[in-house]
Amino acid sequence: MKITSIKAWQIFDSRGLPTLEAEVTLASGARGRGLVPSGASKGQFEALELRDADPKRFRGKSVFKAIANIENQIFPALCGANAFDQEALDRMLIEFDGTPNKSRLGANAILAVSMGVANAAATMRNEPLHSYLSEGRGSLLPIPEIQIIGGGAHANWRTDVQDFLVIATGARNLEEVMEVTHNVYHAAGDILRSRKKYFGVADEGGYWPEFERNEDALDLLVEAICRAGYTPGREASIALDIAASDLYSVEKGRYRFNLENREFTSSEFIGVIADWCDRFPIVSIEDPLADTDWDGWHEIIGTLGSSIQIVGDDLFTTNAQRISTGIEKCAANAVLIKLNQIGTVTEAIEAIRLAQSAGWQPIVSARSGETEDAFISHLAVATNAGQLKVGSFSRSERMVKWNELLRIQRDLGARAEFIGFSKARQVRERKRE
Repeated sequence: MKITSIKAWQIFDSRGLPTLEAEVTLASGARGRGLVPSGASKGQFEALELRDADPKRFRGKSVFKAIANIENQIFPALCGANAFDQEALDRMLIEFDGTPNKSRLGANAILAVSMGVANAAATMRNEPLHSYLSEGRGSLLPIPEIQIIGGGAHANWRTDVQDFLVIATGARNLEEVMEVTHNVYHAAGDILRSRKKYFGVADEGGYWPEFERNEDALDLLVEAICRAGYTPGREASIALDIAASDLYSVEKGRYRFNLENREFTSSEFIGVIADWCDRFPIVSIEDPLADTDWDGWHEIIGTLGSSIQIVGDDLFTTNAQRISTGIEKCAANAVLIKLNQIGTVTEAIEAIRLAQSAGWQPIVSARSGETEDAFISHLAVATNAGQLKVGSFSRSERMVKWNELLRIQRDLGARAEFIGFSKARQVRERKRE
């Protein structure tokens, strides 16, 4: 069970940018790897991703300093430690770094080791990762939230809204989710091709759009759902990631749609979103306001929170302290969970548990720069999180996570649970009451 070796290498994410991989070896010979993703649209409160900033090497994106920190500082500190005590090891890493945002060693260096330890321990116990992390208590299959259209920072700002997604709200099991999503995704592609507006896919596998208005993408989603043979709002519904921090000017205190050359106050922007929710089958909205606009968040919860899932990503950055503040302020009713926003497996699990204790929905999420790793599929099941956001229904770094979810379902057998989107929301509402 003791850690005897930690090695690290520079690898590449789905955008071809450097990231890192750590391999943890135990005295038994068991090994586990941790592969770290990276985001394009980063929240200002995220833990620090350490890069070398040397313009002569990989355009400043190399991670050799983080690798050196793993091999020269983290390994000597953890050598001989018990790999089965994930929480104690993660606390050691946090304290050893000693900064509020993991800027000394780098959150990417710390996370690679944290994930590697968990995988090595699961391997030694001959258990699937989801079972090891949950001590056999994880059984809820998350409902996927799947991107159909990519925009914002993920598609060179062809739209202001970052993600237009589909949730199979009428699905009775995971297989139905995959079938509905498959049909809607390809129906959307057929429509774009017929209109000569198909330009490949964006960072997360959704179609790369060409629209004159953000609302045009919503029209396309409704049309794609219908063309696939479903009723919008019944078998399939719409989710949005506004990523509003990227649209907000702190100096002006206003939001801007560059595509339409329009500016809004916070209340006006909420009015636009509320109008969309009246006219389209939208069930979830992520980051509808900027990460500093607490008053706006409180207002939108009062306006839409009883009927729509309001998700904080940049607002909370998987940080338990910020989530606690959001709970006190009644600022949202769901929180996105990203491992590399916080930097350790333990802290991500604590953030999930905190959200669940408040009756909020945790949504385990990938990043736009992903790897071939499927750790988050196991994390979602291990914590009974209930939702998983990976990106789209194309590109292998996305599909590996959906495929792993199907494998986990087979592994769980009769223990596997699926309650879908609507029933899960009813359960959370009763808990909040």
